[in-house]
Amino acid sequence: MLIDCDDCVMQGTAACDDCVVTFICSREPGEAIVVDVAEVRALRLLSSAGLVPELRLRRRTG
Repeated sequence: MLIDCDDCVMQGTAACDDCVVTFICSREPGEAIVVDVAEVRALRLLSSAGLVPELRLRRRTG
């Protein structure tokens, strides 16, 4: 999984404040975050347990 905030329609909204990507990593603008399958599963488990916010990445279309 490749997460790039520049590809997210939620970028620059209040959703960024508690986005799991923002929560886990302090990234520099323009830097993508690569999450492998095992990490995605772990994030989903943590999110479903209410321990971290859900991933809010929503890809831009076009």
